[in-house]
Amino acid sequence: MRALITGATGFAGRHLAEECAKAGDAVVAWSSADVDLRDAAATRAGVEAVAPDVVYHLAARAHVGRSWSEPAATLQENVAMTLNVLEAVRTATPRAVVVAVSSGEVYGRPEGLPVAEDAALRPANPYAVSKAAADLLAGFYADAHGLCVVRPRAFNHAGPGQDASYAVAAFARQVVEGAVAGARRVRVVTGNPDTRRDYTDVRDVVRAYRGLAARGEPGVFNVCSGRTASGTELVDTLARLAGVDADIVVDPSLVRPSDVLEVRGDFSRLRTATGWAPGTPLERTLADTLAWWRARFGASSPDPVPGRRPDR
Repeated sequence: MRALITGATGFAGRHLAEECAKAGDAVVAWSSADVDLRDAAATRAGVEAVAPDVVYHLAARAHVGRSWSEPAATLQENVAMTLNVLEAVRTATPRAVVVAVSSGEVYGRPEGLPVAEDAALRPANPYAVSKAAADLLAGFYADAHGLCVVRPRAFNHAGPGQDASYAVAAFARQVVEGAVAGARRVRVVTGNPDTRRDYTDVRDVVRAYRGLAARGEPGVFNVCSGRTASGTELVDTLARLAGVDADIVVDPSLVRPSDVLEVRGDFSRLRTATGWAPGTPLERTLADTLAWWRARFGASSPDPVPGRRPDR
């Protein structure tokens, strides 16, 4: 497939570009420096020039915490970029598959667990509102214009290369900083350490995206692991893998006003449609994240999970 990826320099975008290239796709990777997706004319011209078979739309203001301080920009830009990509496909390459990446955040506070795709959308933060609006917009384009729009709702994902503004990466960086400095006990600053989230390895997440694109049929699909971990459990596991002890320090400024205690998804629809299942244990994800941060600090990184390949 000829694949166009927006947000290709982001965390998931980089891994998706690697996954597509590995599968033999011709990849065109867009960052904000290549095309301003807030500009409708530029977006249409770019899509027309690429003539993709599949458009993976990942570009977004994606940080939940920052969305509280920048709600207007988060809402305006996420919806506008999605609209412009959909309009560009509709007018320039209407036969292309659009993988409009959504978020498990759209469900908000779940009425029951695990959360399936037919659950009500109850977004609980500005980022989630923006993604719910973009998700519904993508569904409208499928229904009203006959586009093949796939809407994967990705729950929390983690792995090597993630920015430290996200929980797992932030915890891993703090653990590695302490370990590299020679500390036996490290101080790890967190938000609410008791909230539980459904984490999937980013390499499994992008494998799901490509599988859905290859299937080429519209629909909504949860991309998740069906398992949860608390902040405390993540920190404890990271510390154990790094060979140190950890003291958790809660920063009140990192505790979100409407934190949901637990979020866990149901990926059975995705498994039925594509055969996908998460293949990377959480401990492997955490170990590879530690190794990535060790490399950033110039430290050696023996494999902390014996007997497993680095990509699994």
